[in-house]
Amino acid sequence: MAEAFYHSVSLDPEKCRGCINCIKRCPTEAIRVHKGKAHIIKEQCIDCGECIRICPHHAKQATYDSLSALQSAPYKYKIALPPPALFAQFNNLSDMDIVAGALLRLGFDGVFEVSRAAELVSDATRRIMKYGDIKKPVISSACPAVTRLIRVRFPQLVSHVLPLNAPVEVAARMAKREASEKTGIPEEEICTAFISPCPAKVTASKSPIGVERSAVDYVLAVKDLYPALLEQMTEEGNPSVISTGRIGVGWGSSGGEASALLSDSYLAADGIENVIRVLEDMEDEKFDRLDFVELNACSGGCVGGVLTVENPYVAKTKLARLRKYLPVACNRLTTPIPDSFRWEKELTYEPVMRLDPDFSVALEKMEKIEAFAASLPGLDCGSCGAPSCRAFAEDVVRGFAQEGDCIFRMREELEEFESGEMKSFVPLPFRKEDHS
Repeated sequence: MAEAFYHSVSLDPEKCRGCINCIKRCPTEAIRVHKGKAHIIKEQCIDCGECIRICPHHAKQATYDSLSALQSAPYKYKIALPPPALFAQFNNLSDMDIVAGALLRLGFDGVFEVSRAAELVSDATRRIMKYGDIKKPVISSACPAVTRLIRVRFPQLVSHVLPLNAPVEVAARMAKREASEKTGIPEEEICTAFISPCPAKVTASKSPIGVERSAVDYVLAVKDLYPALLEQMTEEGNPSVISTGRIGVGWGSSGGEASALLSDSYLAADGIENVIRVLEDMEDEKFDRLDFVELNACSGGCVGGVLTVENPYVAKTKLARLRKYLPVACNRLTTPIPDSFRWEKELTYEPVMRLDPDFSVALEKMEKIEAFAASLPGLDCGSCGAPSCRAFAEDVVRGFAQEGDCIFRMREELEEFESGEMKSFVPLPFRKEDHS
């Protein structure tokens, strides 16, 4: 039985108009349109947020925590976890401590930048790459949408995924421990709030992969916190709390994590469609000479998340400007890789797309799907509510759709009608004759 995941991406039926934009862009074919409304197949959804990005009616939305809920939470000490992508949202930002100061004025008791943990994760990754026995090319585990995609769609690549917690998880654990040592407050009375650029990281905190429970207690959206931060930002009276270098800040955009390995044998790809192409090529063993593969579901990396406000390419330029005068790194591991950096449990394949638990039954269904798919026109028009003819054939065999849902199959059944009447059954782009 498939594991039940929390999902931060949801659908607002009131806003959905039943268009098929979302079904064509979902990387796991997790969306169908039936009875005039889109439906998300939760078992297949990876919370990449691509449907949020593409929906013209804003019917897809991300669920996350609000600042007011955090402010009223019964914790004695509250720590903000700003990612590098947050600093890339502001114009003419010359000092990241300005943003840290604004966070403290909003009511946070402490600030722990995620880029600081990113530098330590980079250090740990270099050690694993050099001394570990992990299969190469190693795939980064930093993007939770990509990790979930591999888990449900690319079982052969599961063993290639880096078994390290993402920087935000490492940052949350370090922040609680340091704050407890500094204040004497027990860790259970300290909370962390990550300021997320994407819904996948919201999901990662609620339903984590690799650990039983995340140390991230709240997840706010960059776009929600952005206007509040603007009101609090000033160049005077800011604490000196940001301690990170070019390596850590570079994680905010595509290629930053890979370049931190100080090796040329890597590949970095961003955008979910490009990510899928790379993973498919990896399955075909086309990258045997690569050591590391960095994949980001969002275009441009985290700066391109759907919960940000700035154009991702402009944000990437801003991030590069911020990095220019920083030291290479400010944080290094001086001990063996801590257990808190490593996954507590192995990544496993989750066969959510399996046709049937019984192999013989699944094989029989596969043969039916192949036969029915071969009889379809192969236009992938989406008029049936499925993203492709192949997906429609699978839906029919599974019992989720009927053969007559294909408008072209319907045309065959209505051939006795006069050609003039057929005009109403075939969409204009697919008509072979003009009956006007």
